[in-house]
Amino acid sequence: MSHCSKFRWNLIYFSNSYAQIFTKVQQILKARKEEFSAINLYWDNFNPAYDARELSLFKAGKTSDPNVKKYQKLLKEANRLIFIFSVWWNDTPAIIKSFIDKVMKKQFAYNVGATGVIGHLKNIQRVEVMTTSTSPTWYLKIFCGSAIKSVFINSTLKQLGMKHIKWLSFGNIDKSSAQRRKQYLESLVQKI
Repeated sequence: MSHCSKFRWNLIYFSNSYAQIFTKVQQILKARKEEFSAINLYWDNFNPAYDARELSLFKAGKTSDPNVKKYQKLLKEANRLIFIFSVWWNDTPAIIKSFIDKVMKKQFAYNVGATGVIGHLKNIQRVEVMTTSTSPTWYLKIFCGSAIKSVFINSTLKQLGMKHIKWLSFGNIDKSSAQRRKQYLESLVQKI
């Protein structure tokens, strides 16, 4: 990896189902000689549940989970972030919710002020949220409340201090042709 790159990315990859997107994004970043780290919660055996010890540390914004400590360090080093996951039941998969719940600790990622949450992850200046779904994207946006946009992006990520967040959705993936999937992958060069 080039250390002269002006961007430091973190790829957070939650879905083992659509590894082609993850692979393509890595190829694009390598070709641009941009430095990045990849997080795969499944490979890391990330424990999405709070155990008694971890829960006792919650109020102080502390953690005993080595994966959480590692992810926090990577997030502080990054100025760009890419989430890659499949939409489940019109929303983020449970493991993403757990990632937010366990990693975005008080004092690390935010504090609560007189008027609400004050995000500390202002170092992350650009975020791409790349999703796939069996539902068409328009259906998720119009009939399902657009949870990815309205809750995950416009509430959660923005409250944490992240800016310039873009949602790239590939809907109807289960009905897509090999040609359409290939075109989508090729289009990522211009999108990220």
